[in-house]
Amino acid sequence: MRSAEGTAEAARGSRADQADQRRAELLEAARRVVLERGISSTRVADIAKATNVSGGLIHYHFATKDELITAMLRSTIDTEVARLKELVLGAGTAVERLDRVLRFYIPRSRTDQSWILWIDAFAAGLREAVVQNILLELETAWIGSVEQVIQAGVDSGEFTCDDPHGSAERLDSMLDGLIIRYTLHPSVLSRKRLLEHARIAAAREVGVDRSAFPGA
Repeated sequence: MRSAEGTAEAARGSRADQADQRRAELLEAARRVVLERGISSTRVADIAKATNVSGGLIHYHFATKDELITAMLRSTIDTEVARLKELVLGAGTAVERLDRVLRFYIPRSRTDQSWILWIDAFAAGLREAVVQNILLELETAWIGSVEQVIQAGVDSGEFTCDDPHGSAERLDSMLDGLIIRYTLHPSVLSRKRLLEHARIAAAREVGVDRSAFPGA
């Protein structure tokens, strides 16, 4: 028979699992509502309505709206950064890995939910310090990943680049601008052309011919 101590431990574990599940549900609901209404316009009441729970329950798990939005954005970052690390450390030449990172960064379509979320976060970050900090984490992770691939290419002799960090920053800034334009004006800039711009710029930054990348 299970001891009283074992039963109590199992009950605590079950409650913790339930709390984690509820938090995950609230984070997913927050993401859906933010995509629909925007970060600045989203209220705790909107998320409560979307999940059919009380505002009090949400505040039990997240003290403030800022805490909830921060947790939602950080959860998204964690997923994206984990994937970035897989691409950076994956098999293939430095060119192949850099191209995979570029293709991952560029949205699959103008309705890509991840990028819609981040574009909205850029706007909110002008006035909300908590969002600014989250965006800085994302930018740092992305730039660091690109820098790591470029440095690996330099070390292997595939790339020629005196400043991998600077190259990563330039690619990041260029892509952010182009992706916003692509999302807002798809008739002006297609994904194919966006990717071609990225490959041309990357080739120049690492001292290789454009033909070294796919799709030449």
